[in-house]
Amino acid sequence: MAIRSVIFAKDEYYHIYNRGNGKREIFHDAEDYNRLAGLLYACNQEGNFSSKSLSKTEGLFQAKVVNPIVAIGAYCIMPNHFHLIVTELGTGGISRFMQKVSTAYAMYYNKKYKRTGVLFEGKFKAKHCDSDEYLKYLFSYIHLNPVKLIDPRWKEVGIKNKEESIHYLKNYIHSSFLDYMGEESPRNKVINRALFPEYFPNKEMFLQEIFNWMDFGYELR
Repeated sequence: MAIRSVIFAKDEYYHIYNRGNGKREIFHDAEDYNRLAGLLYACNQEGNFSSKSLSKTEGLFQAKVVNPIVAIGAYCIMPNHFHLIVTELGTGGISRFMQKVSTAYAMYYNKKYKRTGVLFEGKFKAKHCDSDEYLKYLFSYIHLNPVKLIDPRWKEVGIKNKEESIHYLKNYIHSSFLDYMGEESPRNKVINRALFPEYFPNKEMFLQEIFNWMDFGYELR
């Protein structure tokens, strides 16, 4: 069994990500995306959920979450993978949280699509955000991921139309981009900005940061 090289510690920040086994798509429709977003909220607490309590996607954001085990600062769900920025709120919080989310989503997916076997490509991956510069950069990296869906090579050749890309991001509801833009939705419950550095005190500063990184796509690889 592979040993994780990153050791999680309280008051530190981590980039967490995973993808479908063999790079396969694991989010096919709105329900799939909403399911994972709902699990990011509802599974973030001590104790276990019964399969019955997780049976309906629309009810996940109505769950009463007590004693959260992690705080999420940003997230993005793509067709075959997802990204998170997290910090643990208690010993073992990140590992327990990811196990709960991954297991619950795999159970949902396998039942819905009548399949068996491993859904994710091994253990989730983790990188320690060991500097303020890197942590701030990750907010742009994660939120710019969806641009690949309309411009697959933008990181290599740059973005020709920034306004078009921003328009796409503003309509891509499967990330925390809209949270930082001040939009109200049940998905606001997923992130807890208060436990992360206040890099973007208003949406104008957040959007400017995104615009700035669009000029340096090659650094986002």
